[in-house]
Amino acid sequence: MKILGIDPGLRNTGFAIIEVLAKTPCYINSGVIKTQSNESLAKRIYTIVTSLNQIINEYKPQIACIEKVFVNINPQSTLLLGQARGAAISACVINKLDVTEYTALQVKQSVVGYGHAEKHQVAKMVKYLLKLNKEPNKDAADALAIALTHIHYSNTKIK
Repeated sequence: MKILGIDPGLRNTGFAIIEVLAKTPCYINSGVIKTQSNESLAKRIYTIVTSLNQIINEYKPQIACIEKVFVNINPQSTLLLGQARGAAISACVINKLDVTEYTALQVKQSVVGYGHAEKHQVAKMVKYLLKLNKEPNKDAADALAIALTHIHYSNTKIK
């Protein structure tokens, strides 16, 4: 099973592809979809949708997992994050992928064992769990953590 993990953001959207082989998660690819802050909102959303569409068509995941939106102190930031998240979900459903959502608390609890872990702790655990040579950047690490969380929760439901 191939899993697409998405850490949505209007400036940087992290993505990750992992595959489960014999109950072991294997790293396939990860990275960041970047948009330019001087571009219109429509152009930035277009970049997110078309980039995810290319990733989905290339790697053919069976499911997508995305972080649930949280409410920031700044309502404008929350709205922009929600629009980026909507763009990412749209790209997935257009490609007929089921989308599973996880909170940041669930992701940190699943990957680090502590729901209030810091980003660098998540990146270290992702590196360890996937046997990577180096830590991925924070957005890709979060996307990988989201995909790993799906494996954790899927295995919990199966037992």
